[in-house]
Amino acid sequence: MVQPAGHYELYTTEQGWVFVSGQTGEDGDRLAPDLSAQTAQAIRNIATILEGAGASLEDVKKTTCFLANIDDFAEFNAAYARGMGTAKPARSTVGVAGLPDGALVEIEAWAFLRQ
Repeated sequence: MVQPAGHYELYTTEQGWVFVSGQTGEDGDRLAPDLSAQTAQAIRNIATILEGAGASLEDVKKTTCFLANIDDFAEFNAAYARGMGTAKPARSTVGVAGLPDGALVEIEAWAFLRQ
């Protein structure tokens, strides 16, 4: 199971919403080797967390994605599309100065639980 890297919860819920904290491409203590693999692992981490909250990737309504190098957008976008499958939530993607532990991508997600 994914574990928080700091003082925060993996997710919180409020009035049907599931807010997933930013996920990187870590699987346990191992960071995936490249951007595509890190993106795939981050999405798998999100899917695992959502499952624990009773949701799935299809319930995701918004993601915010952080790239250590915005020039990698095309590679990220392709990996993101593969990982998300048919789920196409609203999305923001921004370049940042750096991410924890040498990560190349971090993704946070908001999902809504169907009533």
